[in-house]
Amino acid sequence: MQQGQPMIVMSEDAQRVKDEDAQDYNISAAQAVAEAVRSTLGPKGMDKMLVSSMGDVTVTNDGVTILQEMDIDNPTAEMIVEVAETQEDEAGDGTTTAVAIAGELLKTAEDLLEQDIHPTAIIKGFNLASEQARAEVGDIAQDVDPDDEDLLRKVAETSMTGKGAELNKEHLAELIVRAVQAVTVETDEGDHVVDLEFLKTETQTGASADESALLSGAIVDKDPVHDNMPTAVEDADVLLLDTAIEVDEADVDTSVNVSDPEKLQQFLDREEEELKAKVDRIADLGADVVLCQKGIDDLAQHYLAKEGILAVRRVKKSDIEFLREVLSASVVSDLEDATADSLGHGDVVRDDTDEAFHITGDGGHGVTLLLRGSTDHVVDELERGVSDALEVVAQTVSDGRVLAGGGATEVEVARRLRDYADSVSGREQLAVEAFADALELVPRVLAENSGLDPIDTLVDLRAAHDEGDVRAGLNVYTGDVVDTFDAGVAEPAHAKEQAISSATEAANLVLKIDDIISAGDLSTEGEEDEGGPGGPGGMGGMGGMGGMGGAM
Repeated sequence: MQQGQPMIVMSEDAQRVKDEDAQDYNISAAQAVAEAVRSTLGPKGMDKMLVSSMGDVTVTNDGVTILQEMDIDNPTAEMIVEVAETQEDEAGDGTTTAVAIAGELLKTAEDLLEQDIHPTAIIKGFNLASEQARAEVGDIAQDVDPDDEDLLRKVAETSMTGKGAELNKEHLAELIVRAVQAVTVETDEGDHVVDLEFLKTETQTGASADESALLSGAIVDKDPVHDNMPTAVEDADVLLLDTAIEVDEADVDTSVNVSDPEKLQQFLDREEEELKAKVDRIADLGADVVLCQKGIDDLAQHYLAKEGILAVRRVKKSDIEFLREVLSASVVSDLEDATADSLGHGDVVRDDTDEAFHITGDGGHGVTLLLRGSTDHVVDELERGVSDALEVVAQTVSDGRVLAGGGATEVEVARRLRDYADSVSGREQLAVEAFADALELVPRVLAENSGLDPIDTLVDLRAAHDEGDVRAGLNVYTGDVVDTFDAGVAEPAHAKEQAISSATEAANLVLKIDDIISAGDLSTEGEEDEGGPGGPGGMGGMGGMGGMGGAM
C-alpha cells in the first residue's frame, strides 16, 4: 500500500460526520425539536395544526402528540422525541418542559464546547447537577393528603390550563378528582395505589364540555340486536362472550353439494337446532343479558328475543375487559364450559340521550368519564388534556408531593444549584452552572409565550428567591411575581423530577457522540452548502424533518 493513502472501508453512499461537525449536527437537531414545542408551554401557549399525509388534521398543544405526529426522520431528533414519550409514560404530563430543558441543556453545552471544555467533563457536571436538582426538588416539595380534594383539583386545573380543556377546567377537575378517588386503594402499609385500568374514558360529540359526567360502571355504545329485546334489565345476570353465537364452521374449507331438496332442509334444520341449543344453553345459565365480542346469527337473535334476553354484539375487546371488572364476571370462550359463576351481576339500562347502555355492577368496581364536545377536533383535544390531568392527579395521590408552578421551582432549584456549584471542583463546576441556566428556560418561555419580557421577569423572580420566597413564580395574566402555590398553581413533584432526569440523560447521550456514520444520506438537501455533507450547512433542515415544516 502506498504511504499516506487513506484506507476506504465504507460504501460510496455512506456518510460520516466527525468531531465538532458531529456535535454541531446533533445539537442543532435537538434544538430544532425543542423549538418546535416550546411555544406551546404555559397557560398562554399556542396550538399546532398537524396535517398527516392522509389529510387528517390534529390541532393540539400537547407536546408528545406534536412530536409523535411530526414526520421526523433524523436520528438525533428521534432521541429527543423519546424524552417526551418517556415523560408521558412515567409522569403523564410535562413533556414540553422535558424536551425544552433537553434542548436548552445542549445549547448551554455548545457554549462550553466552544471554550474547549471536553464533553466528558460536561456530562459529569450535568450528572452531578441533575442528581442535586432532584434532591432539591424533594426538599422543596410539600406533602399532600390524598383526601385533600381542593389541592388535587388545583393540580388538575394546572395541568389543563392552556389546553383545550381549560374553558371548563373547574367542572372537569371535579370529575377527575372524583374519578381518581374512585379507583384508589389504600394498602395495609398506608400507601395509596391508583389503578387507572379501572377508569375508562369515553367521548361524545354534539354537546358542550360542561355536560361531561362521571358515571359509575361502563358505557357500551351499541344497540340491541333485535327490536323485541328489552332495553333495560335491573339486577341482571350478565354473560360476557368472546366467541360468536353462530353455526360452528369447519376447520378446513369444505363445499357441500345437495341435490335433494329434502336433504337441504335437513341441513338447514341441523343448523337451526345448533343455534337453538346455544341459546338454550345461555338461558339455562340464567343469563338476562349477553354482551358478545363477536357476531350473533340472525336466527340466534330471534331465539334470544323469544327468551326475553337482551343481546349486544360486536362489543369492543377493551370494553369486554373493562366490563369483566365492573361486573365481577368471567369472559366465556366456550358456552359448554360456562357455569352460573361465570356470570356478572348489575344493572343494564339504555340511556336514550346517549343512545348507549349504562352498565353498573354489584360489588365490582370501575368508573367511566364521559367527555362531551361540540366537534371531533374539540373532543379529541379535550380528551388529551383530561388524560394528562388524570395521570397527574393519580401521580400526586400515589407520590404524595406537590410543588409550586409558574417557574417557581425551576428558579429556586437553579439558585440552589449555583450555590452547590461552588463545592464542585474542576471544569465540571461550569457545567453545573450551565445546568442551572438551562432550568431557568421554563420561566423565560412562560414569559415569552405570555407577551412579557423574559429578562425582566427572570430578574424579578431571582430577586424574590434571593429574599427567601421559595414559591415565587410568574402570574402570566398580570406579569407579577406571586406565591403561585397560594394562587392555585400546583404541579406534581414526580413529574418535575422525571423531566429533569429524562432531559439530562438525553442531553448526555447526544453529547457523548463524536462520530456519525450513516449508510445513506444524513440530509435531504443542502449537501453542497457550506460545511458539505458533514457540516452544519449539510443538515438540510434537520436532515429529513421536512414533514415538520409542513405540519405546522
